[in-house]
Amino acid sequence: MSETQTSTAPDLAELDRRIRFDDTLQIMEADFSGFHFDSSEVVNRFYDRLEHRIKETGEELWFFLVNLNDTRIDPTAWTAYSRRGRALNMAHSMGSVRFDASDITRRQIERAANTEAFDPNLFSDRDAAIARIKELPSKRRKRLLHEANHSRADFVTRLSFDPATVIMDVDFSHFTFHHSKDVNDFYDYIEERIKESDRKWFFLVDMNACQILPAAWIQYAHRGKRLNIAASLGSVRYAAGSETEADIRLRAESQGFRPNIRNTRQEALELIEELRAELMQG
Repeated sequence: MSETQTSTAPDLAELDRRIRFDDTLQIMEADFSGFHFDSSEVVNRFYDRLEHRIKETGEELWFFLVNLNDTRIDPTAWTAYSRRGRALNMAHSMGSVRFDASDITRRQIERAANTEAFDPNLFSDRDAAIARIKELPSKRRKRLLHEANHSRADFVTRLSFDPATVIMDVDFSHFTFHHSKDVNDFYDYIEERIKESDRKWFFLVDMNACQILPAAWIQYAHRGKRLNIAASLGSVRYAAGSETEADIRLRAESQGFRPNIRNTRQEALELIEELRAELMQG
């Protein structure tokens, strides 16, 4: 279908040519044919674009149709490919069907399916894959409206400002972002308070036992990036659990930010002082 792509830095136009939507069949088609996932950065760049394009449709749920003909996934990229694919499926898939997998890719997918307990739904051609999708039940209803899981009172005690050190302390500890509304409600409050302060701040973020569920990740990444560009002198996170830290580091590869994750609050404060020194020298 598409010409073989071997570049380690595919541009957005190339990625967009590989992402199509069929509103009638409710299908999002990802064309990985001839594509070389040679690093986790390339994986993250492609999946960032998939998330963005899904968000643009305004529909949260799609059937996923994936063309794996002559796809190459290097061992160094496999962890990111598996992790980002699983998260995207959990958040936005009503069912995923793959076709034309090469022997090497087929074995990789089947091994992952056995390990991670999912149905690979592999078919030899596109028509058979679409026929399978037509058998799957749609989970769409009317436009999905999420209900809030948290109130404004939940946010008030989790945000504080220290003018002496110019640090905004954000407490995400033991907090769960279930979906986009949870993200928007919290970030709306943070933005409101920062506007009242009328200045930029160093962000110190407690991630201890914070959960960012798949349905929340796209908006969490979007709102976090927007807030950092607008109001941050530097952002440092600490005590992130292994799962959350892995997700943050993966997205940092393709989205051009430093993850700045430390184990303890004291280590995070020390890094903020390093960032402060860099700003003063700059």
